[in-house]
Amino acid sequence: MVSLTFFSSASSLSSSPSKIVKSRYHKSVHCCLNVCSGGCTKLVRNVNLEKLKNNYLFPEISRRELEHVKKHPNVQLISLGTGDTTEPIPKQITSDMSNFAHALSTVEGYRGYGLEQGDKVLRKAIADTFYGHLHVKSNEVFVSDGAQSDISRIQLLLGSGVTIAVQDPTFPAYIDSSVIIGQTGNFHEATKKYQNVVYMPCGPQNSFFPDLSKTPRTDVIFFCSPNNPTGYVASEKQLHQLVEFAKTNGSIIIFDSAYAAFIEDGSPRSIYEIPGAREVAIEISSFSKFAGFTGVRLGWTIIPDELLYSNGFPIINDFHRIVTTSFNGASNIAQAGGLACLSPVGLKEIRSVINYYKENRKILMETLASLGLTVYGGVNAPYLWVHFRGSKSWDVFAEILEKTHIITVPGSGFGPGGEEYLRISGFGRRDDMIEASRRLRNFFNTRTKHFPFLSSASNTN
Repeated sequence: MVSLTFFSSASSLSSSPSKIVKSRYHKSVHCCLNVCSGGCTKLVRNVNLEKLKNNYLFPEISRRELEHVKKHPNVQLISLGTGDTTEPIPKQITSDMSNFAHALSTVEGYRGYGLEQGDKVLRKAIADTFYGHLHVKSNEVFVSDGAQSDISRIQLLLGSGVTIAVQDPTFPAYIDSSVIIGQTGNFHEATKKYQNVVYMPCGPQNSFFPDLSKTPRTDVIFFCSPNNPTGYVASEKQLHQLVEFAKTNGSIIIFDSAYAAFIEDGSPRSIYEIPGAREVAIEISSFSKFAGFTGVRLGWTIIPDELLYSNGFPIINDFHRIVTTSFNGASNIAQAGGLACLSPVGLKEIRSVINYYKENRKILMETLASLGLTVYGGVNAPYLWVHFRGSKSWDVFAEILEKTHIITVPGSGFGPGGEEYLRISGFGRRDDMIEASRRLRNFFNTRTKHFPFLSSASNTN
């Protein structure tokens, strides 16, 4: 396998472009000679892909899950890991999608390509439903096939020349897409960080919000609230600080609000609730967790008209170009489902499903806290952020999987700030939540003396 050898020394970085290319070519040929039984092409591997440290987090968890099932074929595996929804989509919504799909078999109902930016009626419904009091216009709404896809399109918009800051821990797609597009340097094994990325610590020591007085300026700030993985939601006061910080530094905030539907304490659900945010922020969101569309695939991005480059050119114009070049629009059937979600009946039915997951989360939170574990998050988000003091998160993940047949997510997969933590998800069936709670009680009650982190319970959000 090709290792991270390119640009591995200061001398390589200071070499001339022609020497670098030649060095890459010879190393690639050398590597290929070790793996190719026949001929190889002369195509050099994208150096940015060479920088990626490991497999993307969630496929790696899936790989370990499959290995565990193969090893224990007769056990009931319970997933409290990847944030996939489990409850059926309400019938009102699937009925509208089905009717739309059946209409495609008629002359009157057939639809081909739609607008790359999304159906006009859906764009207006998103603006009215989620941003009606915030003056977001329908032309500022770009409908997509999901928030994660939009993260990559945003990276195409930003290009390789920008500097970025991320929360630590953070959703790994922000970092990995930044590596692939060429915004970062190499990965440092000692620090578990990439060069040219500002990691903003967000832990219990600072109420899970970065100390902006110690944060250097970057062009772009990725920020997720409610946060994945910690489950924390930023307060209005904190988001005021973030917007002012961006305005002072001339930065752009990429605000991920995919879990906004889980907020229940009145905290801001959109960055645009903060005065001045339209001048410095792009918002990405999704139907995935809000409506159970993880498999249907539907999301949106907001680019305000007031958001400008340093030369005054509107950023929305460039994003329009990106979308129309790289995307043919979200599925018409998925968009019909999105419209149904935003109807009065659809919204009511979706709310009941969200409440179901909230009750799951409550069951898990009470179980873990009763065991003496320190539990964060879980109030305004479907995730619990559980501290295992003095432990390696992959080790705790592996032991819980082996002994209880429960999948979690190791916190270190979200960055160095996630070490010693597990992310535990409230997405799942109720009987699985109850059974998982029983297994976890049995596991920790029989092993308390082996775990120094079982000291005192706390839960704060």
